[in-house]
Amino acid sequence: MVTEKYIGAIDQGTTGTRFMIFDHESNLVSSHYKEHQQIFPKPGWVEHDPLEIWKNTDFAIHKALQSAKLSIDDLKAIGITNQRETTVVWNKNSGIPICNAIVWQCTRTNDICESLKREGLEDEIKARTGLVTATYFSGPKIQWILDNVSKSRSKVTNQQLLFGNIDTWILWNLTGGIKGGVHVTDFSNASRTMLMNLKTLKWDDELLEILKVPRSMLPDIRPSSDSNIYGYVWKAEGKGPPICGDLGDQQAALFGQTCFESGNAKNTYGTGNFLLMNTGKNIVQSKSGLITTVGYGVGNEITYALEGSIAISGAAVQWLRDQLGFFSTAKESEELASSVEDNGGVYFVPAFVGLFSPHWDITARGTVVGLTRGSNKAHITRAVLESIAFQSVDVFDAMEVDSKVKLSNLRVDGGASKNSLLMQFQADILGIECIRPRIEETTALGAAYAAGLAVGYWQDLRELKETWAVDRIFKPSMSEDERKKHLHYWNKAVTKAKAWVDPS
Repeated sequence: MVTEKYIGAIDQGTTGTRFMIFDHESNLVSSHYKEHQQIFPKPGWVEHDPLEIWKNTDFAIHKALQSAKLSIDDLKAIGITNQRETTVVWNKNSGIPICNAIVWQCTRTNDICESLKREGLEDEIKARTGLVTATYFSGPKIQWILDNVSKSRSKVTNQQLLFGNIDTWILWNLTGGIKGGVHVTDFSNASRTMLMNLKTLKWDDELLEILKVPRSMLPDIRPSSDSNIYGYVWKAEGKGPPICGDLGDQQAALFGQTCFESGNAKNTYGTGNFLLMNTGKNIVQSKSGLITTVGYGVGNEITYALEGSIAISGAAVQWLRDQLGFFSTAKESEELASSVEDNGGVYFVPAFVGLFSPHWDITARGTVVGLTRGSNKAHITRAVLESIAFQSVDVFDAMEVDSKVKLSNLRVDGGASKNSLLMQFQADILGIECIRPRIEETTALGAAYAAGLAVGYWQDLRELKETWAVDRIFKPSMSEDERKKHLHYWNKAVTKAKAWVDPS
């Protein structure tokens, strides 16, 4: 008979959903992962099916529990972490989305964003939200849905429609859906909508008016770790465990890496790359193309962060696998890239949906330069892996300028952090140590930490820091001359990628 309680974490990402179960020592007890379909209706458009995501989430929970021979009641609490900015609008009476989710990578809202810029609103939006005016964020996506999906404006006027990023969509379904589901989000996810004021931590009435988003469809904003509990898992026979942790995936990784002190930084290598630095209670407005965001809120204690967002990193490896057929599993990319001693002069800029931080050029496109007759797929694969590290250097440099903090190391996590060739190159091209933790899936761990803190499973942040452990430290070994040469050619390649698509 099981007597020990565990913490569950839903990690709903861009390519799939994972449910992970942790014990008190942060050991992984069980996990199950299921991918969902990527939908590309037009060039630059990216969608997901919210119903498929919810179905996969429910499936992953049951499979992980089954594998561990546990029941849902063996969980002390559940936390959620999610792909941020991906936007769902659904009918609260039927539980059916009025269209597919618009994914954070999607560029269909470019006209809306450009209109805001022409109206001179960019600086005001940044001052209120910490965000650049870009297709990345949820607010313009909501406006696009309401303007383009038939009869949606009349339905929202009648208060039939709800909005949520993926965390809110899952939470609503997990707590009962049309049978009384809870409609909430947390500070970290709300800060990615372009609708929340960073100072007041509330929905901003003027921004709602500018983007034509009715307040009635927005969720309540709650702490990321909330002892007041958002809601409980709905069961036919009564309440399941409480859901009391909610963090956008990159803030969850910051939390899971125990970056609790100002100046701590982490980089997550997933579909995209996301480098975050804890700035404590200070709202640091970026002048170098970064984003100012909420890091996390434990109760009423708010921690802010600087973030550099890179749209395509691990997704470029998937592209080599799925579109070009270079290998059958992403893991094989390391072996193929290691079969050549260097990139052979090939540089790759993965601007498939434009360039995000710090460039913010939506007209950039993917570029391969430096090809010769001697170039082969190993060189291209190596160039793709190196592009992940190069993009992180651009963000890293901007972060040091904005924060006025010289970073001595970088904590790394996410799927691609398992690639030791990439991690060594990252340390070399940054010129600092990169520290990989024992548990690489720190997004899920961060969600688990947030939920566990809320119910007293872990007592405080100090106890969490004691559970964090190092797997490997990658030390830089590249000469300064070689480093400068690489960065010179990388910057030259980025110049070639920019402004490829004509604005018209």
